[in-house]
Amino acid sequence: MTKRPLPVTAISCLLILAGAIGFAYHATEFRSLRPFPYGLAAIEVIRILAIVFGASMLRGSNWARWGAIGWIAFHVIVSALHSWQEFAMHAAITALFAIALFRADANAYFEDPSQKT
Repeated sequence: MTKRPLPVTAISCLLILAGAIGFAYHATEFRSLRPFPYGLAAIEVIRILAIVFGASMLRGSNWARWGAIGWIAFHVIVSALHSWQEFAMHAAITALFAIALFRADANAYFEDPSQKT
């Protein structure tokens, strides 16, 4: 079994933490709103995805690595609709995710057959 690289552990924990905190924060916005806030529900699903991707990367699931890259890339697209500073920050984070998750040691970890779930 290939040992999990520290950057994979750090990003996984960051995703789990960001997802959990964001989920709890936005959950307080659900009230008896009429009509139902579908946009808020979509945000909650995105937060749950962060938790799922983070936990699954800890288990060595390659699909979760790609999901994590897609998750942060989605934030780049959304932040492009906001300020250029927000866009630049999300783009930089995406680059760091990609570098960390596609290093040689990370590739070995995610390709290890004993890590498949």
